[in-house]
Amino acid sequence: MSSARALSAALAVTVLTAFTWPADSADGSPDHPGRQEPQWALTALDAREAWRTTRGAGVTVAVLDTGVDASHPDLAGAVVEGPDLTGTARRRSLWGRHGTAMASVIAGRGHGGGRSPGVTGIAPAATVLSVRVALENHDPRRGRGRERGRDALARGIRYAADHGARVISMSLGGGGGSWKGSAAEERAVRYALGRGAVLVASSGNDGAGPNRRNFPAAYPGVIAVGAVDERMRVTSFSNRQDYLSVVAPGSGILTADGPDSYVVGDGTSSAAALVAGVAALVRAAFPELGPAEVRRAVERGTVHAPADGHDPAYGHGVVNAARALEEAAGIRRRPLRASAPRWTPPGPLVDAVLSRRAVCVLLVLLVLALTVHRLTRRRSGTSGFPGPVSPPRPPVSPPYSGHSPDGQDPNRFRPRPWPVR
Repeated sequence: MSSARALSAALAVTVLTAFTWPADSADGSPDHPGRQEPQWALTALDAREAWRTTRGAGVTVAVLDTGVDASHPDLAGAVVEGPDLTGTARRRSLWGRHGTAMASVIAGRGHGGGRSPGVTGIAPAATVLSVRVALENHDPRRGRGRERGRDALARGIRYAADHGARVISMSLGGGGGSWKGSAAEERAVRYALGRGAVLVASSGNDGAGPNRRNFPAAYPGVIAVGAVDERMRVTSFSNRQDYLSVVAPGSGILTADGPDSYVVGDGTSSAAALVAGVAALVRAAFPELGPAEVRRAVERGTVHAPADGHDPAYGHGVVNAARALEEAAGIRRRPLRASAPRWTPPGPLVDAVLSRRAVCVLLVLLVLALTVHRLTRRRSGTSGFPGPVSPPRPPVSPPYSGHSPDGQDPNRFRPRPWPVR
């Protein structure tokens, strides 16, 4: 690759959005029908079950993108601002919209503005490290080579690995006519893997057209992510390649946008961000796992897996956060510890145990009743067997059976579902 071509490609990194950025972004609650779509992706990924184990606390996810707006209510206190490696001046109207969207998908706090619940990320307790390596797609400065922005993505990967990022999320790809990657980026990927970072990237959005190999997703060791819709069907735009690792929700995804605003969009960008969040959950619960082991847990924990185990459209299947954690526990050969006890509805075994206990209690009560009855008969001069009829006696109070005054047995098994936090 010539130096001029490399220089042009450095700042032509394309954020893989296929997002529709409306003039007036939606505001308010993500569950408000008619204004925003609900966060269906969290349900599809079994997020609430995964959150019983971890919410990603203690893990830093580097978002290599167009910058992140740390002032957005959903990201308040969640963002560490890293360097701007693009070599361009910061313009508010042309800065950070795509990066902010991806950060909210990963670690949104669900605060919103006013009383709005906002956007909750798949790893809502993780920390985001923002490293600006690309310009927004509509920025007119794209394609104008700047020496200071040379190899921005490669330098961003190295910076993230050196500054504590356990997961590196890259919802972007090659632009400016370059789809062959670069030696500097591939070396940076190997460096980050050697430092223990998990790298995740979007597979690309031209699956319905040229379906080109997309970098950094195509670099060895990177988890390449495609997109599915609510019916778990691969979207038409999602790139199909043999290096595809997994797929995740990437259609109708609600994200943060500008200050106090939200947008619903499509693209493998959001799918990759979701998988980066799942990787953060695995790293939080099992910090000792290496990048290859985290990837294995994510791939083995998929649902809707292809019959042959892998194909270019689905990869290994649709990511599932709860199952990824279970697979990680299997890799470490230790049980998955939930952060809160789980109540399990009585099954056949529990029913049998309860039945035996009930029989024992009844037998004890019967023995107590017979004993009290015999003692009462002896005191009245009778043996308890048929004989002369005794004069009427005042009624004897029945023995205490363990029941409370309201008629409810305080020792009865009372299942109570544990609240999901």
